[in-house]
Amino acid sequence: QVQLVESGGGLVQPGGSLKLTCAASGTIFDIYAMYWYRQRPGSERDLIASISSSGLADYSDSVRGRFSISMDNAKKTVYLQMNGLIPEDTAVYYCNADLNTNGVGGVSRYWGQGTQVTVSS
Repeated sequence: QVQLVESGGGLVQPGGSLKLTCAASGTIFDIYAMYWYRQRPGSERDLIASISSSGLADYSDSVRGRFSISMDNAKKTVYLQMNGLIPEDTAVYYCNADLNTNGVGGVSRYWGQGTQVTVSS
C-alpha cells in the first residue's frame, strides 16, 4: 500500500522558516511528479509548488521567491523549504504525487494526510 507522510509543520513567527518533508513508501516503480498544495481556512486546496522527476520546478505567484521545492528520487521524498513566512501562509499543507505503482504504466495520484503550518506572533 502506497503512503505519503508529511512532517515538519508547526508554529513559526512571521519572517521565519520551516522545511516540510513528504516521504513516499510502498510499492513504487516510478515517480513522475510531486506537488505541494495548501488549504487555508475557509478556502479551497491550492497548488503552490510542483517538481518533475527531472527536477523541473514551478510555483504559484503567492510563494514564488520565498518557497523552494526539491526532490530526492532515491529516497522517494519531496521537500518544501519555506522562507519569509507571513500569516497568510497559515494553512494545512498537503503532499501529492503522480506515481507508477503497477509496473506496467499508467499514473496513480496519492495524497498525504496534511501537516498544519501556523504563522503567528
